[in-house]
Amino acid sequence: MPRTNFQELLDAGVHFGHLKRKWNPNMQPYIFMEKNGIHIIDLQKTIVKIDEAAAAIKQIAKSGRKILFVATKKQAKDIVSELVESIKMPYVTERWPGGMLTNFPTIRKAVKKMNSIDKLAKDPSWDNLSKREKLQITRQRAKLEKMLGSISDLVRLPAALFIIDVLKEKIAVREANRLGIPIFAIVDTNSNPENIDFVIPANDDASQSIKLITKIMTDAIKEGLQERKIERSKEEAENESKKAKKGRKTVVKDKKPEDTDDSSTDSEK
Repeated sequence: MPRTNFQELLDAGVHFGHLKRKWNPNMQPYIFMEKNGIHIIDLQKTIVKIDEAAAAIKQIAKSGRKILFVATKKQAKDIVSELVESIKMPYVTERWPGGMLTNFPTIRKAVKKMNSIDKLAKDPSWDNLSKREKLQITRQRAKLEKMLGSISDLVRLPAALFIIDVLKEKIAVREANRLGIPIFAIVDTNSNPENIDFVIPANDDASQSIKLITKIMTDAIKEGLQERKIERSKEEAENESKKAKKGRKTVVKDKKPEDTDDSSTDSEK
């Protein structure tokens, strides 16, 4: 069953592309027509691509790996952060830190620095610092939180990226391509779909379009996480069952046969 339908996409304005003069020729396969100088996206193809992307992103979540969401444009950041926080996935909605992927160890050091400041604030030695020192450290912590707070749980490179507006997030695309990390993305008619593993042709400017597609992806991830949880529970139950059976076999094996001396004594009498 499709995760969305033509009318739902239409109502969200997913079909509106950019002006014809701004188009990227590589998006030709996903364009239905031109109307009043604006390209109209083929929503039938969008439905197919959404289903393909949702199925793939669900499997990544089911495997226990992380998907990093990237959306730094104004109309997308609040929508994405709210939806992604509910599934406990990392996201970047402020400026993309250069080297976020290609220089990941340095980013991890900055996250550790943030955590060390948190520990310092709880330590008795914090009270011995001057007001000026406390203020400087607090400001440094706030800056790190703004840039890296949403990826503090990302201890290794993500298994995939979900990007809104590949034109704006070209640095993130370049870094992911360099490392061979799969990219899921909303791609508008003014963008290049090349080097994007899972292209979702859609309006990447309208908030309703962004919200609809992002929610479909986060719902798919949620399903994957739930299935993973169920499978792990089954595995744990099976392991406990095997241990219990093994224990019973050991008891039976160690049990000695009963002594029959009493019966022979009675017959002798």
